[in-house]
Amino acid sequence: MNADHGALAPGLRRYAALDQRLLAAVRGIHILGTVGWPASLENRMIEAYGNGRFALPQVHYRPPDLAEARAELAAIEAAAGGSDPQDVDPLGDYLRRTAESWRIAAQMLEAVGTSEVTAPSIALYGKPGDLIPGSQRSNLDAARYFVELSDELGADLLADESSVNVPADVLQAELALTLDAFFGAGRISVEVDPELTAKAAAGATRIRLRGGASFSEYDRHQLLAHEAYVHSLTALNGRRQPLLSSLGRTSPRVTATQEGLAVFAELMSGAIDITRLKRISLRILAIDMALNGADFVEVYRYFSDRGQSVADSFHSAQRVFRGVPLGGGAAFAKDNVYLSGLLTVHTFFRWALKQRRMDLLRHLFAGKLALHDVISLQPHFQSGAILPPLWLPPWMQHVHGLAGKLAFSLFVNRIHMHRVQEDELLLSV
Repeated sequence: MNADHGALAPGLRRYAALDQRLLAAVRGIHILGTVGWPASLENRMIEAYGNGRFALPQVHYRPPDLAEARAELAAIEAAAGGSDPQDVDPLGDYLRRTAESWRIAAQMLEAVGTSEVTAPSIALYGKPGDLIPGSQRSNLDAARYFVELSDELGADLLADESSVNVPADVLQAELALTLDAFFGAGRISVEVDPELTAKAAAGATRIRLRGGASFSEYDRHQLLAHEAYVHSLTALNGRRQPLLSSLGRTSPRVTATQEGLAVFAELMSGAIDITRLKRISLRILAIDMALNGADFVEVYRYFSDRGQSVADSFHSAQRVFRGVPLGGGAAFAKDNVYLSGLLTVHTFFRWALKQRRMDLLRHLFAGKLALHDVISLQPHFQSGAILPPLWLPPWMQHVHGLAGKLAFSLFVNRIHMHRVQEDELLLSV
């Protein structure tokens, strides 16, 4: 996964050694695996809900013992440096922040099945009421906006192809051909997994599709743009890093940037539609409902009332209640990051364009990085200690096209729609 650390400059070897300790310490920490539900339970409950039999699912978790990992992570935090970035090399700051986020995740998982999961999940992923950078609006405000807009426009924007359903095994073969052509033969496998809770999931060398699920053409585009050309791509680039092998693995602290970047990639590649924006926005509203006391059945009905199928409504509610009691007042906050991450990454891309720093945007794909890391680690990108990405998404390979989209976005955002009059539009053409 990483090059020989003996080839590194002596001043960097300490950080490389700490990075290896970090990877060893987190090997037994599996966030989604610990809070996930068995597919057999989901299938039984979906059948019951489809027949109008509503009851809270009986979910049993196995809290892991992560005391040893937490102690090692605390030791790595201390060894990496203090909390003042002015006194620490950016590499030490990166390692300290990363170890801290894993330690919080470990505390969260040890509390699985209790309401004590809520606070650390919010610490890692944020909450619906958090403000959007550069705005006085919150993530919750943005979610409401996209849901309302989708409700206004959605019925008129349904594409004919949205009803075309492709079985998982057919999509598996199609994606394998495409990914072999992009990354090289056999570098990323595509598998059908009947136990997968999400509709799809991606790692560095494997993309999984939920068995029995059907996929639309939009789903196919989203899988390529979101899973393959961001999640798998950044993992593969991160695995090439000679200094920080941890850049090949998603740490809790980079989740918002990574998921935001993946949804932004959908936007830039034309692989997102208003229904998708509504779906990720509804999850944020549902987290807010759960935090304010709604139970699992109430959240399920919320999704159902907004047009989702029985299975999709159940899976959406399940995402909100992973690892927490189902009676209300608790939530697993990870789904907060998709919209907040999208808005923050979009703002970062516009800011980088305005600063004429396209290099920052390319470096964002060098591994599993947070936006903070891309800026703070620039001295080590410049020195060559951190490598630039080998692979870039197709839409990032055409810099002038990307710059054109972002420049247009920068300008049109100055137009206030509430001031636009119909007569003005008619007279201008």
